[in-house]
Amino acid sequence: MTMQGAQPGQRRALLLVNRRARRGEQWAQHAHLKLQSAGFTLITPHEDEQRSYSELIIAHQHEVDMVIVGGGDGTLNAAAQGLLQCDLPLGILPLGTANDFARTLGIPPQLDAAIDIIVAAQTRRIDLGEVNGHLFLNVSSVGFSASLARNLTSAAKKKWGTLGYALAALRLLRQSRPFSATLQFDGQQQAIKTVQFSVGNGRFYGGGMTIEKDAAPDDGRLDAYSLEVRHWWQMLALFPSLRRGTHGRWGNVRTLSGTEFILNTRRPHDINADGEIIGRTPAHYRLIARALEVFAPGKV
Repeated sequence: MTMQGAQPGQRRALLLVNRRARRGEQWAQHAHLKLQSAGFTLITPHEDEQRSYSELIIAHQHEVDMVIVGGGDGTLNAAAQGLLQCDLPLGILPLGTANDFARTLGIPPQLDAAIDIIVAAQTRRIDLGEVNGHLFLNVSSVGFSASLARNLTSAAKKKWGTLGYALAALRLLRQSRPFSATLQFDGQQQAIKTVQFSVGNGRFYGGGMTIEKDAAPDDGRLDAYSLEVRHWWQMLALFPSLRRGTHGRWGNVRTLSGTEFILNTRRPHDINADGEIIGRTPAHYRLIARALEVFAPGKV
């Protein structure tokens, strides 16, 4: 760890930049210098540090006033447990591939503008989602998106950016088949056959797709949808509505809103949380309300 001497009135931050993120290596030093020039005292891990982001946050919680994380949604997810446990505010530097959660919060992709938001010190208290004990800030899914997350390598994301999502999706789309499941929600249980079941805390996912057009990470609810199409080509017809978040108008899309869902599948399926595979079904989702303070502009 390195830490510069703090001056009276300076804000102290743990700076965690994922250098393997798409823009992480390129912008890590710039972020460090820009934050220092704005008056921050920074703790930064050595490059050979083996502890996880959450472990680092817990270890340094009494030395800092906030945590600043540079990377994409998966990097933010890696810090979520530590942030929740220590109740430290989060600053976001969108240095990943899609940066969907930053977009949900209205944080611009330009690094200097994102740092300006942290300097301005305006915050929002946001909810978190949880699936089988694993936190997610943005979205968790079973089915097509989970297969996409498993097949989309970090190298492809770094090289191709959001285009990588599209290329991988096209390869997988024709292989997609509906799977049988039971969904428990609001005291009821329903049998479904779906290509994808997604639960969102934020608004955007998968490089700009939309969970629900009015979703917000501080609205006290999780928004879910089930794509109950029979053929892969019907997904193509749904694509414009999935981008806009208006897919609930389609008869073969089931939409739900609440604070808890349980999905049981006939055979185990991967569970994707913020772009990472965290386990297999059954999937028990719940909302953790007003869990995390985040530096962000006013609601968008």
